[in-house]
Amino acid sequence: MSNSFLNPVTTQTWSNGRHPVRCVKIIQETWDVRTFCFMADQPLMYFFKPGQFVTLELKIDGEPVMRSYTISSSPSVPYSFSITIKRVPGGKVSNWLHDNLEAGQEIAVHGPVGMFNAIDFPADKVLYLSGGVGITPVMSMARWFYDTNANVDMVFVHSARSPKDIIYHRELEHMAARVSNFNLHLICEKHGFGEPWSGYRGYLNKPMLELIAPDFMQREIFCCGPTPYMNAVKRMLEASGFDMSHYHEEAFGPTPEEVREEVCELAAEAAEEPAPAEADMFEVSFSSTGKSIRIAPGETVHAAAAKIGLHIPKACGMGICGTCKVMKNSGEVNMEHNGAITDEDVAEGYILACCSVPTSDVSIDF
Repeated sequence: MSNSFLNPVTTQTWSNGRHPVRCVKIIQETWDVRTFCFMADQPLMYFFKPGQFVTLELKIDGEPVMRSYTISSSPSVPYSFSITIKRVPGGKVSNWLHDNLEAGQEIAVHGPVGMFNAIDFPADKVLYLSGGVGITPVMSMARWFYDTNANVDMVFVHSARSPKDIIYHRELEHMAARVSNFNLHLICEKHGFGEPWSGYRGYLNKPMLELIAPDFMQREIFCCGPTPYMNAVKRMLEASGFDMSHYHEEAFGPTPEEVREEVCELAAEAAEEPAPAEADMFEVSFSSTGKSIRIAPGETVHAAAAKIGLHIPKACGMGICGTCKVMKNSGEVNMEHNGAITDEDVAEGYILACCSVPTSDVSIDF
């Protein structure tokens, strides 16, 4: 009798980089939120830290577009991963995905990356605070601890506009009913006519938090949601004297408007200044294409590439997503990133083009 059925399946594991994936399933979570599930054509195990994200590489109206989304699934289900996306009025990418991405289609993703995760900040007692679609990273964390039977005391607090807007509602209640270390608390801003709701109402505040988690001062807190929500949570915790070194929040996406305005102001000021002396400029060469350019002090590798028509993929522009990772062959740069590259990558010579400023002549493998 053949023993071939005992042979191990040959698989590869995921690592930060560009990966082709195929959409295999779409789940309608709420009236305006969908989960998109992806797999590789060949067996591939998607190991990542719960809470990390990927960047989608898309082409919309003939133009390349990059956008980052948190992985909402858990690495405990390793042969696929999912992202959960809310349709947003005027949202170019989210609406395109809802209207155009179908099961069977292939796209490319970059990642996984992200410092906001459950592995790098271990704790016996955690408090998850989320608002709206910001539930996705903390749901990945909770699913991971639930699936692995981890001895972690979890308090899960989610705020939604109304009962019909609660993402993963049935799954959350199922998890809470199955294990004693997952305590669920749902808060709805309002509820519609004929829409029964017996849970918390209004907005999360300190008296409500003290009722939900009397020991919140002793917990590791993970927060994700709209910026006003996260700002309100931070103010509440700071006013309570919470040790903010135990507070973590999701933060990636397009550059904020105030940052863009500051950049424009600086650019305008720079335009009025005299051009830098040739001796103060650095040469950035790209070995794969044979192109090179001399740039002024303070300019990034990504800006250098753009000036000579080279497109290094980029999503966030702040060293958060890791999409623009490239190999530095030689030279020195000053890289001020926000957690999207590991120490191991840096030791091998990788840099993030968007936030790496040459401090000498450099050669880039691109």
